[in-house]
Amino acid sequence: MSALHLTLKVWRQKNNQDKGKLETYKVDANEHMSFLEMMDVLNQNLVENKQEPVAFDHDCREGICGACSMVINGRPHGPNGGTTTCQLHMRHFKDGDTITVEPFRAKSFPVVKDLVVDRSSFDRIIQAGGFISVNTGQAMDGNAIPIDKDTASKSFDAAACIGCGACVAACPNGSAMLFTSAKVSHLGLLPQGEVEHLRRVQNMVNQMDLEGFGFCSNVGACEAECPKEISLENIARMNRAFIGSSLTADY
Repeated sequence: MSALHLTLKVWRQKNNQDKGKLETYKVDANEHMSFLEMMDVLNQNLVENKQEPVAFDHDCREGICGACSMVINGRPHGPNGGTTTCQLHMRHFKDGDTITVEPFRAKSFPVVKDLVVDRSSFDRIIQAGGFISVNTGQAMDGNAIPIDKDTASKSFDAAACIGCGACVAACPNGSAMLFTSAKVSHLGLLPQGEVEHLRRVQNMVNQMDLEGFGFCSNVGACEAECPKEISLENIARMNRAFIGSSLTADY
């Protein structure tokens, strides 16, 4: 088991009104730890020295929930592609490394404390249209509505989005287009969601703009840093649908 002696520069901020700054810490870890386990070791050290631990979000620690939002050495979720922070292991770092850990930075993701940001803006985008309005009753047989394989695959690929916000943190404009388009594609590609597709696109894009997210300028950093590798094709698909819905009087 290889020991790693690391220097951490961690963003500390009491609240959204506090200016905040990077604090330097020393921590010993081993290569088999996940990044969050290393942060646990840091916090244990701080508690033992009667210092306030670093606040950071986490839940499943299995790359499912998207809560583990950190910018590590300038990259959302760290240096590995298709990987969340909780799935990043310390074997990808070297003994003596200096690691800078910051929160996701975007106007629409205000800092709550330290590495924790408020991503409720994503929730409000979902509430604006990320659902299907159907009558309740007995569930239909799974094969009752035929869906071709290509369409189903595109929908499932878009549904892989975990709403972590890495796309926003990576975008120089702080755009949420990849997130919003993934949710629009996930539902709109399927027959059950096609009925209100145009209304959904309008409502979710309008809410996205109200939340203060920036415009997409096709930099592509969102796709590159997305831990679930959501495709930019979803943005193009949503743009076509948005333009179409804007030209349609009744949606």
